[in-house]
Amino acid sequence: MDLDPTDIKAVITRMKRANGHLASVIRMMEEGSDCESVLTQLAAVNKALSRAGYAIVATGLQQCLTEGGDGLADDEVKKMEKLFLALA
Repeated sequence: MDLDPTDIKAVITRMKRANGHLASVIRMMEEGSDCESVLTQLAAVNKALSRAGYAIVATGLQQCLTEGGDGLADDEVKKMEKLFLALA
């Protein structure tokens, strides 16, 4: 299953924002910021990336359901389940 960039435009934007946020966290560490601030910001980056991953899985499921006609085959269900659990 290939992802259409137009279908995941919001996810791409979110990941670009998370990329910039991660660069800020790295800069904070290089500048010797306090542990609590670094970990708080790192947790925010982690959450943004996790949500992006879940959004990609959801988009993939929607594509499979709309393109599949008769629903998902067992192997497709297992593949999507494995991808979803990889994020957990």
